[in-house]
Amino acid sequence: MMRFQYWLQWAILTAGAILLPPSQAAAQEWEVGAVAGGSFYLDRTVKAASGASGQAGFQPGYVAGGFLAHNTAGRLGGEIRYLFENADMRLSSGGTKYTFGARAHLVHYDLVIHANAGEDRVRPFVAIGGGMKGYFGVGTERAVQPLSNLVILSRTSQWQPMVSVGAGIKCRISSRLMVRVEVRDYFTRVPKDVLLPSPGASLGGWLHDIMPMASISYILP
Repeated sequence: MMRFQYWLQWAILTAGAILLPPSQAAAQEWEVGAVAGGSFYLDRTVKAASGASGQAGFQPGYVAGGFLAHNTAGRLGGEIRYLFENADMRLSSGGTKYTFGARAHLVHYDLVIHANAGEDRVRPFVAIGGGMKGYFGVGTERAVQPLSNLVILSRTSQWQPMVSVGAGIKCRISSRLMVRVEVRDYFTRVPKDVLLPSPGASLGGWLHDIMPMASISYILP
């Protein structure tokens, strides 16, 4: 997975260098902004050796952070972004549910491709990139955890390579201010140090974190 992440980042940066004409590179504008929104995970199915099954993942939560972006007179741009996420872990099976405090930190770089040129006031865009996501269990551990035959929700941490894809719309509201709305899908492999499968239990695959967000940014002189 780490090798895949390095290749993805290399491909994004190389594509930007190849597709970005020198005249556009010289005409870049920079913006710095703040972003906030919600987070909605797609849970994963976990199966115990006994045949019992349940759902493991994270509760809906909120995110906040900032970004530094560069845009050209053409259609290409890019940005580096940091997000803090508050979303508790959860585990359910039948009528039993259990939650455990959790936080996450996300750092990534995206190549941004706009549908139109930089002088347009409204600019739809798509973004693809990659980075790292740190999962942190911060709840209070119990001597006996419900549904421990499936997964242990643990007070530990784990960093995972992350892929980022999304789309949105930017709108310039003045010569220096811009707002945007967007939806991102941040996905990693299941962090099995934090969502710890019990002996004999099966839990794996990709964990998707869907985030609708809004932001405001200032275009630097």
